[in-house]
Amino acid sequence: MVQEAMRAQILNRWPLWALIASALMLAAAHAFQTFGHLAPCMLCLRQREAYWAALALAAAGVALGFTPWRGAAVRIVCGLLALAFLWGAGLAIYHAGAEWKWWPGPASCSAAAVHVSAADLAAVLRGGRMSAPACDKAPWVFLGLSMAGWNALTSLALAGASALAAAQGREEAR
Repeated sequence: MVQEAMRAQILNRWPLWALIASALMLAAAHAFQTFGHLAPCMLCLRQREAYWAALALAAAGVALGFTPWRGAAVRIVCGLLALAFLWGAGLAIYHAGAEWKWWPGPASCSAAAVHVSAADLAAVLRGGRMSAPACDKAPWVFLGLSMAGWNALTSLALAGASALAAAQGREEAR
């Protein structure tokens, strides 16, 4: 009974929770980049775009929650959040599949296409940046899943919760 009440409270305030989750995922990606020194590849950066879109949608949903159109607006936002998180899951699955060599990644982002030149090394020595890492090499793996794999699971869970929140809002409107 307590779990059901807690679930209902989370889903009733889903745009706020989606905003928090998106911000935390972006912060985690930035922390891996800054403190873990794991430079993001092109597909890593594309996956972040989905969280930025979800963050903006969730912020709009939170703001719309204070208007007379709360019910319909929040349902629509939750549905759009589900789509944004599904988009992120699709990107993450594609990235993880490229890492596992299930399918090729983008030609411009494969290990064969990424070369370290003398100019790259000189730029790093001057405090600059080297070219982006390959998309088909997982720089970090935990419990058998790369960051892209964990992101796929997280995005799918957030998409499911968003869809549940949209459906719950529809039931409450009846």
